[in-house]
Amino acid sequence: MIDGIIALYIFMLAAFTGYEVISRVPVILHTPLMSGSNFVHGIVLVGAMVALGGATSTLEQVIGFIGVILAAGNAVGGYVVTERMLQMFLASGNRQKKGHG
Repeated sequence: MIDGIIALYIFMLAAFTGYEVISRVPVILHTPLMSGSNFVHGIVLVGAMVALGGATSTLEQVIGFIGVILAAGNAVGGYVVTERMLQMFLASGNRQKKGHG
């Protein structure tokens, strides 16, 4: 199993790398990027469930449960944003057809 300090170090590196990558994406691409990466949210949810399943102490179980809740909310939010984005495209497509016909 990974030592606590090494796990914290990996977490900090992942957080910093994620922040740097996302901060360099133009604002106009954030919604398509999020909708296109919904599978990542599912992987995070599965990882949180595996971590919760391996929890032995009460603190680990609480942290794992919070992780599952946050990951599930992230996954659902990604699909909600995708649905809203697709509805906006559908609405603009309907307006164009009505205006030309």
